Amino acid sequence: MFPDNLKYTEDHEWVREEGGACTVGITAFAAEQLGDVTYVELPEVGAAFKKGDEAATVESVKAASDVYAPVAGHVIETNAELEARPELVNESPYDKGWFFKLDDFDPAQLRGLMNAAAYAKFVEEQGH
Repeated sequence: MFPDNLKYTEDHEWVREEGGACTVGITAFAAEQLGDVTYVELPEVGAAFKKGDEAATVESVKAASDVYAPVAGHVIETNAELEARPELVNESPYDKGWFFKLDDFDPAQLRGLMNAAAYAKFVEEQGH
């Protein structure tokens, strides 16, 4: 259910390390809980975040929710396609629905995140 090549947070963000950067999005579980995503507010390229900082906002027919930086870093790219097509978060959360990319991050912070099995257990234990 959750891709094995990603790391996960308790706030339902996922992180994929690739080419010296971290791509960040929200999990399919989070997208499902939100319902149909209608708007995504992305961070500015160049913004710096500490781990746990509010980095983006996602709005749906049900609720608005913050997306947090799963690791500290600097935004090097955002998914501008989400501005015109926020539904990509629901349709393709791990591929086309990513939010932003960070560089200048501490790999040790990645090691502190959950793998797919631990995240699946976490979701189950939350009663979902």
